[in-house]
Amino acid sequence: PTPQWSPEAAVAFMDYYGIQAQALSVSDPGVSFLAGKEASDMARYCNTYAAALFRSNPTRFGAFAVLPMPDIAASIAEAIYALDELHLDGVILLSAYDGVYLGDPRFEPLMIALNQRNAYVFVHPAAIPDTAKPKLPLPDFLEEFTFDTTRAATMMMVTGMTQRYPDIRFQLAHAGGTVPFLSWRISVASQTVIGELWPQDLPKPSVLDMRNQISRFYYDTALSGSAAAMSGVLAVTNRDHIVFGSDWPFSALTLPQSGSHDPAPGLSDIFDADQRMEVEHHNPLRQLPRLAAAVNG
Repeated sequence: PTPQWSPEAAVAFMDYYGIQAQALSVSDPGVSFLAGKEASDMARYCNTYAAALFRSNPTRFGAFAVLPMPDIAASIAEAIYALDELHLDGVILLSAYDGVYLGDPRFEPLMIALNQRNAYVFVHPAAIPDTAKPKLPLPDFLEEFTFDTTRAATMMMVTGMTQRYPDIRFQLAHAGGTVPFLSWRISVASQTVIGELWPQDLPKPSVLDMRNQISRFYYDTALSGSAAAMSGVLAVTNRDHIVFGSDWPFSALTLPQSGSHDPAPGLSDIFDADQRMEVEHHNPLRQLPRLAAAVNG
């Protein structure tokens, strides 16, 4: 079941856990349960609503635009409107649409438009069709979501998308899925038989280049506020590429409910107070200048 959400509940959540502002986004499935004009209209409704929300509550809310994917033309139009006219703080994309992962050439025109705007793009995993995953009695968010984020990030790198569009800042949900843990395996792919079969029209990644691309992603702490997860991230990038994420309201049952107003106490197992301030405050605002101006205004 989808948890209930309202601006009032969001403010109450932030107040309880000492969160100054929250960048809102529409999680999986976005508006992809609709098609054609209905999807475009729903995306426009959501983005216009979000823009009105942060105008009426400028120090509490930011927002990432939802797009009517996988309709590329409509998504480009909506991204341009949301970023240029509504001044949303970025865009949210799912790891895959109808089984087609980010990195696929079909997404190139959208990436061009986002790169031109130096867009901040939050990559969130999508639910995997039942026909494409093992029959396990586990909800997707426990493991499958992390694997899908990894698939998307890997495809974006091996197809050269992250190289071609260096002005897009990609944030990977949930500490990058399994990207930090698999970083070495991913980076040596070009040295194996895979490298010999590499398509002629794609840049063949080197080990050093793959490490560089992995280090350029931004990684959030949502459902990953632990020393184990953050140690993995710190092994592949610098602390300035880690940003706080709450996953609220989906994470409501996992947050400390009594005795602590700390939304992620496990972060203190690896970060001291100054480092937590960097991860939870300075780093996110550095990437979202409109929201930073409102908060610091």
